[in-house]
Amino acid sequence: MTEADTAIVIGGGTMGAGIAQCLLESGVAVAVVEPDRQRRHAARDRVADGLRRRYKARPEADAAVTAALERLALTEKPEPQPKATLVIEAVPENPAVKREVLALAEERFPGVLMASNTSSLSIDGLALHLSRPERFLGMHFFNPVPLSQLVELVVGSATVQVAIEEARGWVARLGKESIEVRDSPGFATSRLGVALGLEAIRMVEEGVASPADIDRGMVLGYRFPMGPLELTDVVGLDVRLAVARHLHETLGPRFEPPQLLVDKVAAGQVGKKAGQGLHLVSSLGLPCCPSPESNASGVRAGG
Repeated sequence: MTEADTAIVIGGGTMGAGIAQCLLESGVAVAVVEPDRQRRHAARDRVADGLRRRYKARPEADAAVTAALERLALTEKPEPQPKATLVIEAVPENPAVKREVLALAEERFPGVLMASNTSSLSIDGLALHLSRPERFLGMHFFNPVPLSQLVELVVGSATVQVAIEEARGWVARLGKESIEVRDSPGFATSRLGVALGLEAIRMVEEGVASPADIDRGMVLGYRFPMGPLELTDVVGLDVRLAVARHLHETLGPRFEPPQLLVDKVAAGQVGKKAGQGLHLVSSLGLPCCPSPESNASGVRAGG
């Protein structure tokens, strides 16, 4: 890897923009592929805002942001990049969409290390239409990407060791740490995180304690940087529901989504991005409690 390398990020949403920002900070050129014009502009704004926050303490902050943005390209569709050495797919958690995007990316960037930023979907399943699955693995980033220290590397049955080592090198270059897990439903982090989050939601349903007190118990008692309910608000209740349903189908009834989660998603109360979530539950006839203060810099949000 050199500063001349180019990384391709497919998907300009929150995760894609965060990944692009971190890649720019590492010194490489980045092309973000996003078909939707409005989302492309939003992605550039997210990256620029993120860079300003990261560089604000530097005397040369403006120049550093400008230099980084000069290495950022936003395109409507994948364009051949002779210096491309990494492709990260970061589109929504829809297996069919991801498979289509990955197959097209492999065609456009033959031989390049390919990764999916999925939080729960099978890597082997996503590799079904790839001609070189040995060059493909999961790189599960966490939200917010620039603040998180972890990338979960998910190894498929066809993934070769050299691809794993390349991915580890990229993670180290981003200033993050990696863990390696084999391809299984929910991997390690989403499986554990969702299990805790779902149980916390069930406790709210049952009136065991208020959302604030459940979260405060985990923050103060177990030193979590953020409680499981507030974390669900940050991740998005819709995202957590989709992952829970996938795990319910693959791992059984212990991951069955609580009715409260289903109802809140149906009502559009999907967390921080909607301004309503598990810490604003009065609209569904449950007590409304203020969210406890949290260490925002310590957020480690996955699926």
